[in-house]
Amino acid sequence: MARLSRVCPVGVPQHVIQRGNNRQVCFADKQYFSAYAHWLQEASRKYQVDVHAWVFMTNHIHLLCTPRVENAVSRMMQTLGRQYVRYFNFRYQRTGTLWEGRYRSCLVQEEIYLLELYRYIELNPVRAGIVEQPSDYVWSSYTINALGKASELCTPHALYRALGNEESERQASYRQLFKQHVEGELLTEIRKTLNKGLALGNERFKVEIEKLTGKRVTARKAGRPVGWRKKDTVHK
Repeated sequence: MARLSRVCPVGVPQHVIQRGNNRQVCFADKQYFSAYAHWLQEASRKYQVDVHAWVFMTNHIHLLCTPRVENAVSRMMQTLGRQYVRYFNFRYQRTGTLWEGRYRSCLVQEEIYLLELYRYIELNPVRAGIVEQPSDYVWSSYTINALGKASELCTPHALYRALGNEESERQASYRQLFKQHVEGELLTEIRKTLNKGLALGNERFKVEIEKLTGKRVTARKAGRPVGWRKKDTVHK
């Protein structure tokens, strides 16, 4: 199936994932995680992308971010990817690719799915069996959003700020969201839309995005198009 062209409207949040080629390790130890976080911060500032949530796993990363100018996420990811690959290859005295092709992304409808994506991303280490609690994993934004750890990388989304009038109130409300895991149909939908580059939202949201961008963000129906038999008969 042909890959959908990239859609990156200003002000619409995106869920981004980038995996290591053949699921290979991309972050060997603390130095590698720290380097990636540093360059992500620099690139997000340079290209005007607000980063709300993230997790860095050993062989892939997730981001939840909002571009403030056209094509900002693409520019950020291209710069970050190239810079980190040069660093990784130099440290390991290797050449060639590190990432599994280009990054994948999907647009996110704020009012329905944004806080679900916060949870999905920061619970990744728990689902993977690495830790029991999201607070136990260093390389995610959970301790910032839930516990108030200072960060120059994290930009709170308006829906996060709406969780409470004070920081302590917002953090307490945020922690309550993690009483339940992301599972079932929601988990399947998040993964499907991300892997296929679709939009995560209701039908109204998808129609609005397609009108805004002129590009398809919904899956095509399986099978041949309606009327294909009739066309074949006419041309015989």
